[in-house]
Amino acid sequence: MRNSPTYQTLAHYRREVSDLYSELRNSSASPQERWQLWHQKRDALLHEHSQSALSEEQKASFNGLEYFDYDPSLHFVLEIDQKVESQIFEVPLQDDGLMKMQRFGQIRFEIADQPVELSLFWILGYGGGIFLPFRDETNKTGETYGGGRYLLDTIKHADLGEEQGKLVIDFNFAYNPSCAYNPMWHCPLAPKENWLPVPIQAGEKAYPTIAS
Repeated sequence: MRNSPTYQTLAHYRREVSDLYSELRNSSASPQERWQLWHQKRDALLHEHSQSALSEEQKASFNGLEYFDYDPSLHFVLEIDQKVESQIFEVPLQDDGLMKMQRFGQIRFEIADQPVELSLFWILGYGGGIFLPFRDETNKTGETYGGGRYLLDTIKHADLGEEQGKLVIDFNFAYNPSCAYNPMWHCPLAPKENWLPVPIQAGEKAYPTIAS
C-alpha cells in the first residue's frame, strides 16, 4: 500500500492513464506510431507523477524504460471464445486482501507458427474489469520481469479496445506490473495457464533494479 496516499492525485494519475489509452484507441495513426506515443507518455508518467510506482530515489536516476523494437507480427485482432469453464481464482495481495478473478474467455493465435492461447479474466468486485496477465520465455532469461507482464487491465484503463467486435491484442504494449519496479508493491500475476511456451520479444523489458 502507499504511504499516506493522496487520493486526489491518485485519481489524477488514473485519469492520465485513461486519457492515454483513449487517445490510442481513437487515433488514426499507425499501430507503431501509437506505440511510440504510448511509451513516451508512460515514461513521463513514471518519471514525473507523484503517484508513479517508482520511489523518489528511482525517479532521480530514471533515464526511461527499455522496450523491444516494435514487431508488427505481434499485433492481433481476435475473437473471444466464451465457451470456457468459468473458474474463479483467488489471489492474496497482503494489505489489499484477497482478489478474486473469474476466467470468462480465451483467445487463440499463433506465435512463430506455434498455436498458443491465453485466458481472459474478469476481476470480481465493485465495477469489475478485464484482466490479461501473461508470462513467456523471456521471463526466464532476464529480458523481462520474472513475474510476467500485463496486456489488459481495464480497471486501471489499460485497454486497446476492439475492432469490429474483436479484441485488440498487441504485445508491443505489454507492460510491467508495479512490483517489477519496487518490492513494496504486491501484484496479481499470471496463473500457469497463461504461461506461454514461446518468447515474446515485444513490449517493456525488465526494469534494471529487479530482473526476476
